[in-house]
This record gives sequence, C-alpha cells and structure tokens, in this order.
Amino acid sequence: MIWCLQERFPCKMVLFVTSALVLLGQAACKSESVQCLTRHPLPIVHKYYQSGDFLIAGIVSLMFQLSDTIRFEECPSPSTSDSLLVYIQLYQNILALVFAVKEINEHPQLLPNISLGVHIYNNYFSQRLSYQAALELLSTKGRFIPNYKCDNQNNLVAVLGGPNSDLCFYVADILGLFKVPQLLYGSAPVMTNKSEGAFLYSLFPSWTNQYRGIVKLLLYFQWIWIGVIYSNDDYGEQFVQNVLPIFSEHGICFDFITKFPPITFSSSIYEMENENYKISTVVMGSTARAVVVHGEIEIMVVFRILIKAAEFYEIPMRTEAKVWILTAQVDFTTMKLQRNWNLDFIHGALSFAVPSRDVSGFDQFLRGENPMSENEDGLIADFWKQAFGCSLPSTPELMTDEEICTGEEKLESLPGSVFEMRMTVHSYSIYIAAHVVAHALHDMYSSMLRHRALADGGRRKFLNQKPWQFHEFLKRVSFNNSAGDLVSIGQKGEIEAGLDIINWVTFPNETFLRAKVGRIGSKAPEDKMFTLHDDAIIWPRMFNQVQPLSLCNDRCQSGYSKKKKEGKPFCCYDCLPCPEGKISVLEDTNDCFQCPEDQYPNMNQNSCLEKYIIFLSYEEPLGISLATFALIFSFMTALVLGIFIKNQDTPIVKANNRNISYILLTSLLFSFLCALLFIGQPGKLSCLLQQTTFGIIYSVAISCVLAKTVIVVLAFIATKPGSGMRNWVGKWLSISIVLSCTFIQTTICTVWVIIAPPFPDFDVHSMTEEKILRCNEGSISMFYCVLAYMGFLAIVSFAVAFLGRKLPDSFNEAKFITFSMLVFCSVWLTFVPTFLSTNGKYTVAVEIFSILASSAGLLVCIFSPKCYIIVVKPELNMKGHITRKQNESL
Repeated sequence: MIWCLQERFPCKMVLFVTSALVLLGQAACKSESVQCLTRHPLPIVHKYYQSGDFLIAGIVSLMFQLSDTIRFEECPSPSTSDSLLVYIQLYQNILALVFAVKEINEHPQLLPNISLGVHIYNNYFSQRLSYQAALELLSTKGRFIPNYKCDNQNNLVAVLGGPNSDLCFYVADILGLFKVPQLLYGSAPVMTNKSEGAFLYSLFPSWTNQYRGIVKLLLYFQWIWIGVIYSNDDYGEQFVQNVLPIFSEHGICFDFITKFPPITFSSSIYEMENENYKISTVVMGSTARAVVVHGEIEIMVVFRILIKAAEFYEIPMRTEAKVWILTAQVDFTTMKLQRNWNLDFIHGALSFAVPSRDVSGFDQFLRGENPMSENEDGLIADFWKQAFGCSLPSTPELMTDEEICTGEEKLESLPGSVFEMRMTVHSYSIYIAAHVVAHALHDMYSSMLRHRALADGGRRKFLNQKPWQFHEFLKRVSFNNSAGDLVSIGQKGEIEAGLDIINWVTFPNETFLRAKVGRIGSKAPEDKMFTLHDDAIIWPRMFNQVQPLSLCNDRCQSGYSKKKKEGKPFCCYDCLPCPEGKISVLEDTNDCFQCPEDQYPNMNQNSCLEKYIIFLSYEEPLGISLATFALIFSFMTALVLGIFIKNQDTPIVKANNRNISYILLTSLLFSFLCALLFIGQPGKLSCLLQQTTFGIIYSVAISCVLAKTVIVVLAFIATKPGSGMRNWVGKWLSISIVLSCTFIQTTICTVWVIIAPPFPDFDVHSMTEEKILRCNEGSISMFYCVLAYMGFLAIVSFAVAFLGRKLPDSFNEAKFITFSMLVFCSVWLTFVPTFLSTNGKYTVAVEIFSILASSAGLLVCIFSPKCYIIVVKPELNMKGHITRKQNESL
C-alpha cells in the first residue's frame, strides 16, 4: 500500500504503481458499484485549499506528530496521535502564499479574468507523507487516484516545496514524471544527474557562494580555530565531505566536528537526552569561540534543546561565550515547549540569509487574520492552539478543560520569538515564487495572444495548457516585484541573487532583530564579492563588545616563531623565542629572519635598530691614552735628537755614526707621530696614509738600525792588520743601506696604492650592535707584504747585531741593537695573533700599541745609554777613555 512506503520511490516502481492506480480509477469512475481493490491511505488532515483557475500547490513542512508505535493490530485512523508539534513561525509561510495570490488576483493587468488558487499540504517532515502529498495533487480532489480526474478540477500549474531539501527531492521523484514545475523556497537538493533537476527552480541562491562567504567571514575575523555542528542526515554528511576540506585549504582548523542528535518523529524523542549531554559537553567545553551551525530549518529546534541541555547539566562554558555562525537555511523556529526558553543564546550570532524586503500591506494582512473566517484551512486550528493556548470551537475532540478561543486573538499580540509580523526570509521567497508563477503565466498568455490563439474558446484553450509547456516561460521570467527587487531565473534554474550577512540581536521583551551587516555578491569579482561592516556588529555580551578571537592557542607575539605541536591540527603550535641575532616583526610568523647588515635586533627581538658607528676617537679614554703616549714618546725622541745635535762633536756621538743616528731618531719621531693617524674618524686621506706612512717610516728606522749594525761589524774587521774592508767603511755605505732598504718598501707601498689602495669601510659583521668604521686595507696581501718586509729587515738586523754583540768597543752598539731588535721582534710577533683576534677599535689600538712599543724599544735600548753618558756621565764622553778601552780590548 502506498501509505506504507518509507523510502524514496524508484522511478520504475512509481510508473508501475501510478499505472495500476490509473486503471483502478478509471474502473471506479465507469461504475460506482466497482470497489477499489486497495485501501486508501490515511488522508493528510493538515492542508489549505483555495480554488482558482490555476492552482499553485505547496508541499511544506509546518508540523509533525509524535506518534505511538504502530502495532498493526488495528487499522490506524487520522486521530491516532499522542501529540502534535507545530513550528509556530512557519505558519507565516502559508499566509505569505495566500497574501501573494490575493495580491496577484487583485492586480488588474497581470492575469485578467484568470484567478489563482492555493492547495497546500503539510508533509510532517516525513518522506512517506511527502510522497503521499505529491500523489494527492495528481488525483481528483477528495480521492486518492493519481493521474486520473473524474471531473473538472483546477489546473495544477506549479508546486512550491520547502524548506527541507531532502523532502523536495522525494516530491521531485513523483512530479518530475509529469513535468510539473517545482519552485523550491528552501535549499535545492543535490542531484546525481541533470534529469533529476530538470523541472526544479530554486528561489535559494547557489550554496557555493554561501560556503565561500563563510570562509571569507572566518578569515576576515581570523577565526581559524572553529567548531562545526551539522545535521544528522545526508545533507550534513555532504557538507562535511565536500565543503569542510575547502575550509582546511584556507588554513582553518576544527576543534570539533559533531552531529546534532538524530531528529525523530516519535515518542523516542526523549531518548535524545544522553546524546544531548554528550554533544553539549563537547561543544560548550571547546576552546573554539566560533562555531558553524549547518543544517535546515528544523535544526533550530534541536539546537535550542542542545543549549538547554548545557544549562540544565550546568556545563561550565556559558553559551554566550560562542559566536554561532548559522547557514542560510537555518532560521529561528520554536515549538510550544520552547516558548519560554531564553533567547540570549542567539544574541550576537551571525548568519547568512537570502536577501528580503518588507512587503507593503503584509502586516495589515496578518492583523486581519481571523480563524473563524477560514473554511478550508486545516492548519489554522492547531496553529492557533499552540500560539495562543486555546482551542477553536470547531475543533473535534475538544477537551472539557481546554480554553475556548474567542476569535479576537491577534497575531500582533504574540511576542516576536513566537510569531513575527515582518515577513521572514522564507516567507519572502514564497511570495517571490508566487509572483514568478504569475508573471510566467502572463508571458504565456501574451504569447498565445500574439499568435491569435485566443479566438473563440481561447480562454478555455489557455486553461488547458499542459505543465511542460509552462517551463519555457519560467526560464525567461524577469520582473520588478512590488518591493522594487529585480527577480530573474538564471540558466541553471536558480534565482540570481547574493546573500546577506545578518547579525542577531535579542531584547528582554522576547523579541529579536536581524540586522544586516554585510553581503555576499553573486556576480562580483572575487576581491569584491564580500563586504562587511564589522563596526555595526553586536557581539555576545560576554565579549563586552570586543571582537572575539577563535584560536587554538594565543598568537605568537613578535619576537617569537611558531613550532607545530605534534599530534595536533596545524593551527595549534608553540611559540619559541627567535634565535640570537634574528627577529620576527609580525605575529604568528613561521620563521625568524636576520636584520640587515647595518642593523641589529633589539632586546625583545621584534625590531631592528640601527647599528651605531664606532672608531678609535680622541674623545674616549683609550684614544686619549694612546695619543698621550704617542706625544710623550715624540717629545722624548725630539729631546734625544736635541741632545745629540747639541753634543754632535763629542766622541760618543761621532763614534756611533752621527748621521745615521739623526736619521734614526727622526724616523722614530715620525713613527710616534704616525700613530696619531690611526686615531680619529677614518677618511680617505687618513686611510691612504696610515699603513703606507707607517711602513715607509718603519723601514727607514729598521734600515738605519741595520746600517748601524753593519758599520760596527765592518769597522771592527777593518781595524785588523791587512784587512781590505777599510775601503768599505764610510758614511756612503750606511746611506746606501738606508736608501736601498727604504726604496724597496716605498716601491711595495706605491704598488699597493696603485692597485688596491686602503679606503674607509664599515665592518658590520664583527660586532653585534656596532658597525666599525675602519680603514680597509684594500689588498690584504700587500698589507702583509709590507709587514713581511719590515720583519725581514728586523730579522737581518737582529742577526747581524747578534753576531757583533761581543766586539771590543766601549761604545759598541751591537749589544744594545741586539736587545732592541729582540724587543722589536717580540712586539710584532705578538702583534699578529692579537691583531687577528680583536675587533673594532681594539684592532686599531693593538696596532698603535705595537708601533709605540716597538719604537719605544728602539729609542730606549739604543739611545738611553748614550744619553746617560752625555747627560749624567760627561767624563766618560772623552776620546782618551774610548782609546783606552779599545787598547784594553786588544
């Protein structure tokens, strides 16, 4: 029997059953004495009928029954029910269709001389009864014989379906066989092939835009740690399998993904208690502040039960601490048992909605609604009872203790949480659907008129048009409705519209407001499809009007980088301080990075500071000390030179090669002064002069020492009888040694200056917080050539002096030169590793110290004994004393 079918009809089965019923119906019409061989199913009691030339039918969800278990011990009857639960707000959908048809029928030009009627069935959220309602629409009114009509009936022109997508799918199985246009005011079902949806027209925009909009909303507020609750059906499973991976691709993680408890339409609804507790614990205990609620219109009832369970079981997390993000199909609905429940749970929620407008005259129409004047409204009695708590006098099986309605009850007296006087989104879609049908009929009528098909009997011919002929005009519908909106059906059978972003605001008087705060465009470019006025959003009260964050953990502040937590989603991570020398400027950076070469990280490692310039200056103690020593030694050298010049004719001065001594003292004087070139801010000229001047002057000094040593040794050899060295001993030999040695160093320095001269440069790598302004050697190899040549001269001088250290001469300098060159070599051997191991201005200080120390060693070791004799012991500065010492030695 048809009424026993629980699942969707296979197409072949539908054809078989329909054909059989047609034959039975024909037999019944031919002879009243013939009895049907099948039992008629229980009639659908809750329906609305209003006659007209063309009939707009509706198979909608408004109420359902909590039924006893069928035991098959007796034939069920329409009165077999424990309780009837009405979605009170959804009755406005019925009134919206009635109002739209009334408005169309009163329009003088839209459908002149043609009236529209209404035939609405409640499917009780049931697949079986959706099938039954579709079959009844194809039957003679009052009989259940599909596809056969015994007498003249209103023409079925279109069927409105909704708001559940799956139930619309079942209706499409039946009506699609007869090519009846079906307009869906809820979300369209997902079709497995094109033929299934060939006769469906959706007044609901594409789901693709909504899912893109949700992603953009989450990313706009940087809510990357969210929860998801979805309906426990195929529609919800498709959302999880096909849509949530897109969320992950955009960097959004899930704290939880859970189903709503299964919705049942029997007394077992009370068995949902344990399931509600488990789900409430998961949802309310989550750290995610943003939760996506996905489902269809009845989900709001289950959602409120879930919230109530959290309050009842005193689950710690308060419901106000979540921002609920509702999909467009979810709207506010309630049942009688939820009437006094708190509305605060939805305060501050965000949802998507089909764009809608206030329709002029609708509120007046609602105010005039009177249950006593409706003759064929099988819905109003139960609606009135649950909305106002009273029963109509005409209600069958009226209980004696029930309050009787007076008929003076007004819809505007109901709180907004029970019934809204403004047209809701779904009601607006139904209103639009009725006008789409009317304008398509108008276009079809005008087309027949142009082809002169409306001659004699033309009206009758128009009324006899088949449903399949109506599709061509539905696909081309485009008009401006009374609210000023352009309505058109796209090529895919979907209305061309975007989606509004709605902010829910509740008030203490059990009312709420849907405030539009943004929009998702349907045809706008990707970068402009999403608009949001976040400053207009009212957040849940617990957030004190501060935009909430929904993150797995606190953001990594600047100066830290992210490190993924093992075993956790990619949105969860630890925050590690940046390694030394690196920074991170932004929050939640994956890696730290180095500052530019001329900058360094601050203490918090979140910004770069400009390195300050350092060099050995005259304003710091080290620079002052070295400059002071340089000047002191210069003064001492000048003093020694003055003493030698003053006593130039004394034996001791003459005996020690007076001219070479003058040159040596002068070179030492300049070497001390040369140290001053290394102090102060380096410039082009100072860098050019530093090393070259130092190299040449020191070469002069060492060559003088070498000349002195050579002359002493040659002089001793020349004094031996028969020696031929006497001709070599003279002042020209010493001058030649000095000039030749100096020439070589000068040549090296000249080549250096030509090919790669020293220049001022910044060393940004040696120090962390400073950049060193120093003289770059230009060619490090040439620099070491200069040092190597000086080292060579020093070693030769030391070797010659060491060989002549025991010569019998009272004023023999070889001993002092040996010691001075030992000091000199020790200083410069120490200089090399020290120079290489220091940084910044201390490198320069080491070189200055080496210059001063080595020069001072030469000055003190060579000239201090002579100055002592000249100044302190002048009696020893006598030629006789020198001659006597020489004779004693011989």
